[in-house]
Amino acid sequence: MKIARFDGGRIGVVIGDRIHDVSDACGVDPAEWPPMGMITTIAAFDELVPGIERALGLSVGQPLSGVTLETPIPWPHKLLALPNNFRAHTAEMGGDPGAAGSEGFFMKSNGALSGPAEAIAIPDRPGRNFHYECELAIIIGKSGHKIALEEARDYIFGYACLIDVTMRGKEERVMRKSFDTFCPVGPWITTADEVGPTDDIVLRLWVNDKLKQEAPVNDMVVGISEAVVLCSSVTTLQPGDIIASGTMSGVGPIIPGDLVRIAIEKVGEMTIPVVADAPVTA
Repeated sequence: MKIARFDGGRIGVVIGDRIHDVSDACGVDPAEWPPMGMITTIAAFDELVPGIERALGLSVGQPLSGVTLETPIPWPHKLLALPNNFRAHTAEMGGDPGAAGSEGFFMKSNGALSGPAEAIAIPDRPGRNFHYECELAIIIGKSGHKIALEEARDYIFGYACLIDVTMRGKEERVMRKSFDTFCPVGPWITTADEVGPTDDIVLRLWVNDKLKQEAPVNDMVVGISEAVVLCSSVTTLQPGDIIASGTMSGVGPIIPGDLVRIAIEKVGEMTIPVVADAPVTA
């Protein structure tokens, strides 16, 4: 199933080029604050499936082109990320490829999350460059702590595309990665059962139609299951938590006016414009 958030917090299932509103079947109030509808849907998904399927049987849906897709989980409990998790990327950043994956994980501000219909806004920071990073978002489906490797996949609800935008500089990593709009995620969550085996899934990113990054999931140093184990060894994972896979070689700059496209096989794709952030006013 491809599960999206759209038009002010509604929950929908994407089938082909149409989206079917299942908000009522999921018991979601689109106007609720904080916006927890997708998280409660994920947490109770097994119980909700029969009602969702009944709603789909009665729905004609509406064209995807007529709705505004939003980031699926705007208010996760945790947004975790793996640094230097592809050996070639570690090398291009001047590190030891043999040490890739040994840094653990870091947290990126939830406030950086944005959706497929939003632009990446580049702040006015003289002397700083801003880079794209193509990543896979791993969406957690149920609570777990100290998860065993052989059980890790049972805790994964699904996957989405994720762009980890980064300011290069001497500031702390979390700050450099946490500007508003610096974490586009979407265009929806594709459930793990629909994605199936992930080893041969290829991640790709283009800037202005020029391919910049390309690598299969099995090039990750800390794999998908291992990432779940690693993160849960430190902190209890909760439904809706997002783990970013880390990126591959080919990282480079973006500037206002660019178009960034990310595509992940069996998961989805989205194209995000890059704009200049509004200047600070007194």
